[in-house]
Amino acid sequence: MSDSSNTPLRITPLGFTLSTFLLITFVICVGFGMLAPQQFHMHEAWAPLLPGFEWLTPAGFLFGAVGAFAYGWFIAVVFVPLHRFFHRQSQQAPD
Repeated sequence: MSDSSNTPLRITPLGFTLSTFLLITFVICVGFGMLAPQQFHMHEAWAPLLPGFEWLTPAGFLFGAVGAFAYGWFIAVVFVPLHRFFHRQSQQAPD
């Protein structure tokens, strides 16, 4: 087993991981909203976050899925450089 503590964080694997996670979460939320619309109101949370998202329309679902996937990449592109910067700073700082 290799030591992953020295492996640098990379944008591409994190981007695909986060994007896929958010896409799966979006699909699950829409599914729960369709199965039990009285109990699950996640579409109210997704609508302001995902431009073009409309509840239970094919175009709205597509916009929501693309938006959720894009947010994963946005997070990765911002997070990885920040992580690298602060990781370097913590390596240089005396304890």
